[in-house]
Amino acid sequence: MRPFAALSLLLPLLCLTGPVPARAQAESAAPGINRAFENPEFERWRGAFEHPGREVFDRRGAIVAALALRPGMAVADIGAGTGLFTLLFAPAVGPAGRVYAVDISAPFVEGVLARAAAAGHDNVTGVVNTPADVSLSPGSIDVAFVCDTYHHFEYPQPTLASIHRALRPGGELVIIDFRHQAGHSSAWVMGHVRAGEETVVAEVEAAGFRLAGRESFLRENYFLRFVKE
Repeated sequence: MRPFAALSLLLPLLCLTGPVPARAQAESAAPGINRAFENPEFERWRGAFEHPGREVFDRRGAIVAALALRPGMAVADIGAGTGLFTLLFAPAVGPAGRVYAVDISAPFVEGVLARAAAAGHDNVTGVVNTPADVSLSPGSIDVAFVCDTYHHFEYPQPTLASIHRALRPGGELVIIDFRHQAGHSSAWVMGHVRAGEETVVAEVEAAGFRLAGRESFLRENYFLRFVKE
């Protein structure tokens, strides 16, 4: 993705990091799936992502509670979009903690940082990542949170490897994504989401993670917990 200019003059209390080189994967698993986010209109997408009727929006409180975040933790909201969960994580980890709003779309990251500044959260760092690397420093986070974003990973193998590096020993990867089940999922999901839960589990385990558990309170999405090994 295009480099992201620092926002230090606009948002002096918030930090911003840019992408770092990523290991390449031969072919995209979902070619063109992120094209709409190259130059998005932030408020339009905010309305699309954050509205009643979208399950992860309606159950956002339960999702955050299930993560059991503690003051001082570092959490990466990977595929932060318009910042729904970033803005909920910031008070949960407190002033001693850190939230990384990670997205391949520079306009999304800029918009999230503006929202965080307006809300008085100075513990948010924006990261514009590449399609194959989350662009976080090794051992920098306790939790990696990926909500309705895994199917947007064009290069899942190197992306997962970069998450594995970024997590501290014993760190947790949480993936929430749409159920991909004939007869259960909508036609849009069946056409848009490349793989179901079993495939995702296999890919993540192959990247050095252990499936540690599932949460069952979502209907349209599955909720998986992995631990770095």
